[in-house]
Amino acid sequence: MFKFKKVSLLFLLLLLIFLNNCVGSSTVGVFGSGVSVALDPRTLGTQIDDSIMQKNLSTRLTLLDKKYLLKISVKVLDGRIFLKGNVDEPEEKLKITKMAWEIKGTRSVHNNIQIGKKFSFKNTAKDILITSQLRAALITNKKTKSPNFNIDTVNQKVYVFGIAHDEEERREVVNEAKGILYVKDVIVSILLIEDLSRSKD
Repeated sequence: MFKFKKVSLLFLLLLLIFLNNCVGSSTVGVFGSGVSVALDPRTLGTQIDDSIMQKNLSTRLTLLDKKYLLKISVKVLDGRIFLKGNVDEPEEKLKITKMAWEIKGTRSVHNNIQIGKKFSFKNTAKDILITSQLRAALITNKKTKSPNFNIDTVNQKVYVFGIAHDEEERREVVNEAKGILYVKDVIVSILLIEDLSRSKD
């Protein structure tokens, strides 16, 4: 019985990863490597600046310690740096924050790095399910432009980064996230187009 449950859970996780990748491939967001210029409300110059900053910080973190390549997620939006992931010691979080501020063009640093968090197989499966469901919900919701948002889920906490065209769209994204089963909390870093200072240059 135990072996059967373990195999079933493994199969479910693999299936969720497959579905997650399928959904994600059609919704390349503002942080994706294949950003759609037509759907991204930032100017091309802003997109390039953000991409350079993101790659710069990711490279520096990897050079500092290769483990950060998998443990730390870096997103840059309009010069604002968003950090997510987990580290073992508080000193690591402080060091990474300092490094982010040293990147040329940084306007602010939002550090959501957790300290000493342990991830279980069961939680990982739930996180993938939550992310997949929210991505699908944003695609089907006519009031949201799904490619403008990046979704990450860690221990049933949903992190949404991106750009909304107006306040109504931002509310829709939050409501969709809160309506997903198993979600414990929704942490939103969504800017409005009018907030993109560099897009007005």
